[in-house]
Amino acid sequence: MSRTPLLGVELSDAGAHPAAWRLAAAEPTRLFDPARWVELVRTAERGDLDLALFPDAFGIQGTEGGVRGRLDALLTASRVAPLTAGIGLVPSVTTTHTEPFHVGKAVQTLDWVSRGRAGWEIAVSRTPAEAALFGRKDAEPDEDLWAEADDVAEVVARLEDSWEDDAEIRDVATGRFVDRNKVHYVDFESPRFSVKGASITPRSPQGRPPVVVRADSEAALRVAARRADVVRVPARDAATAVAHRTALRGLVEQAGRDPRQVAVLVEVVAWLGPDAADRRARLDRWTPTAFDTVEHVGEAAGLADLIAVWTTVVDGVVVRPAVLPTDLEVLVDEVVPLLRARGVRPAGPPGPTLRDTLGLPRPASRYTADRHAAGATR
Repeated sequence: MSRTPLLGVELSDAGAHPAAWRLAAAEPTRLFDPARWVELVRTAERGDLDLALFPDAFGIQGTEGGVRGRLDALLTASRVAPLTAGIGLVPSVTTTHTEPFHVGKAVQTLDWVSRGRAGWEIAVSRTPAEAALFGRKDAEPDEDLWAEADDVAEVVARLEDSWEDDAEIRDVATGRFVDRNKVHYVDFESPRFSVKGASITPRSPQGRPPVVVRADSEAALRVAARRADVVRVPARDAATAVAHRTALRGLVEQAGRDPRQVAVLVEVVAWLGPDAADRRARLDRWTPTAFDTVEHVGEAAGLADLIAVWTTVVDGVVVRPAVLPTDLEVLVDEVVPLLRARGVRPAGPPGPTLRDTLGLPRPASRYTADRHAAGATR
């Protein structure tokens, strides 16, 4: 990774704490206003953050006293994309109950709309209530859900490759828009589905937009090792983070991939400013909440210290602001300058594409290589 340590932000509802919407500063009447999401990402962009993550799920949020309802994450990212620049946009995409062809087409479209700043976070749908929304199958065990997610990720990667980079010829004289020899069937078969392809969307700017996985279970960790470019891990202490990173790197190597090409980011829930502890206590009186990862409650300098320590043992941090936009604004305006002063953050914006930001090369289409190999054997 050429641009570590990485710094991302999760933009979730009114903030990471489910009761954040009860504070006037969270602007609860604007939670479903597209302009609000543009403003949040522009704030993150002002701090030259590397990526913004948009959580999503099929079901209503589960915490009593929390926000009810959400906008579709991928569609929100597509709305934000033309109005922002630099920062990577990574919506969650639930692979359960979803056609892989639709996932691939949507992710490729986001990459075009964002001019190469798209990624996607693989998510699964675990609950009977969510399964009932579709009526196709019952809720399944975690192992089965992530096995299906692994298949979906494979289909999406094949679809992303199915148009070679120079498949569009746009020959006015002959009326040939594409070279049919450079648009390929993906012919994927599994017990869950079959996809012939090709994609209807030409190969996007990054070729394959980066894949993110939140490794919150053993099954998710195994899929992360096979598919992810970025892995999010919850951890309450540095020793746990190191153990996660070591285990993941071993699994990545077993999968035949280069562990140096997979970034491990630890999540930090952030409450920032002189009123941080008071806000934490007030929201917990309404909705008691325990997070599964480290929290920082206090001044900006303390979070800068924490990030400086964590980034010596992992590849970066995903900050989850407890209240939006309050804690995001402090992160950008106070924490980031401190990190730059310490040499933890580079000056200037991220790379022109998310793959550039992550230090990943743009992959060639697998079908280009196959075609060349077939030609060489004739």
